[in-house]
Amino acid sequence: MEHDVIKNPLIVELELLRANFDKTTEKLIKDIQRHEKIMTKADKRQKQEYDELQRKFAEVEALQKEIEETQKEVIFTMGSIGESRSKETGNHVRRVAEYSKLIALHYGLSEHDAEMLKQASPMHDIGKVAIPDAILNKPGKLTPEEFEIMKKHTELGYDMLKHSHRPLLQTAAIVAHEHHEKFNGQGYPRGLKGANIHIYSRITAFADVFDALGNQRCYKPAWSDEEIFNFFHKERGEHFDPKIVDIFFKHLSEFLHIRETFKDPI
Repeated sequence: MEHDVIKNPLIVELELLRANFDKTTEKLIKDIQRHEKIMTKADKRQKQEYDELQRKFAEVEALQKEIEETQKEVIFTMGSIGESRSKETGNHVRRVAEYSKLIALHYGLSEHDAEMLKQASPMHDIGKVAIPDAILNKPGKLTPEEFEIMKKHTELGYDMLKHSHRPLLQTAAIVAHEHHEKFNGQGYPRGLKGANIHIYSRITAFADVFDALGNQRCYKPAWSDEEIFNFFHKERGEHFDPKIVDIFFKHLSEFLHIRETFKDPI
């Protein structure tokens, strides 16, 4: 009878460890494969959910842009209505808007703020809708009593717009309220001076006066360029922010280009 071969205990232990390792490895491989399948399904579901979310975001963004464009159109139209009551053309508010943005950019305002001002500036005279036609379109100088009534259009315009929380209408409210303030503190309605007048209002004031002087009004003929330039030199630091006057003369060709581009039809 042959004796059984006795294996080395170390070999037995190693073979047992190898068998256990193989089983564990096989189990891990199966677990990993199963996990990959689950993650693949989850990834597909998550991608679908992500794509749907992006689609909804795109819809919201498109709607927001439509609302903003509609708001801009409404503001421009309201500004045009306010000017039309005083026999101004729609091109007046368009030119004022373009001049305002040009000044704002050269003054150092951001593109966002300059565009905001461009969209808001057409509302500067919206308060005139509440001024009687007899005063608004009087062909001649107003009496002191009539001028006091006319001055109220700044506060009336502000009251119309001040309750809105939308940045564009808040900007329009500021411009409507302050565009007749003067840099030397002699303007109305509050007699603000220098930097206490919002930069939006200082810019719109200049743009509005530049356009008004160069065009015929019911109470005055159009001024020549020489008269306008002399006036601005004289009123630098008085009526107008001196930096804005300097910007005007430094970039005069750009202002004249806007005036020509949006001139009134003959």
